[in-house]
Amino acid sequence: MTTVLITGANRGIGLEMAGQYSHRGDEVIAVCRSSNTDLEQLDVQVIEGVDVTSDESLAGLRKSLDGKNIDRLVNNAGILERNPLDDLDPVSIERQFRVNAVAPLRVTSALLGSLQSGSSVFIITSRMGSIDDNTSGGSYGYRMSKAAVNMAGKSLSVDLKESGIAVFLLHPGWVSTEMTGQTGIPAGDSARGLIERMDTLDISQTGTFWHQEGYELPW
Repeated sequence: MTTVLITGANRGIGLEMAGQYSHRGDEVIAVCRSSNTDLEQLDVQVIEGVDVTSDESLAGLRKSLDGKNIDRLVNNAGILERNPLDDLDPVSIERQFRVNAVAPLRVTSALLGSLQSGSSVFIITSRMGSIDDNTSGGSYGYRMSKAAVNMAGKSLSVDLKESGIAVFLLHPGWVSTEMTGQTGIPAGDSARGLIERMDTLDISQTGTFWHQEGYELPW
């Protein structure tokens, strides 16, 4: 049985991953700011009240785990806010950096004591953070924050490889969630593809960037 900790597990892709992992018999630790009926109906351990942008909150999460080993740490929590060139909002851009780029690094650092050789860290990023793939511009805060977290994941992969801990960047596809205005593929399909990638990737591929459909993405 695999022990999986998922941030942002109360909705969207995070909720779907929690349900699918639990359904197949894995132990799921679902971390979120606030729980809900959908999450509480799953056979998972819920740890709510966790703000991934707060070191104090993450210290509380670490204490709640009480030294439990984590096989898969899934940094899923994220936000999407529109920032076109003609309506830039620096506060929004900075907020997306805190949640999308800095928080996964903070979470991983806070929970290093629960990771061991053979563990994997997954960062749910976006191909919108790919510089090579950017052909439409716009979405400054989201694109910049996802490019930044891609670099954080790459650095983590270098720093943690000697400890036997693998790190991967995963693109979920354009998924129908609250964040995307309910447009895109079903969250369940995305979660299924993400879990498939998590099952398949190994430390020989650490530091790489993958689409949930199964192919590597350009930086």
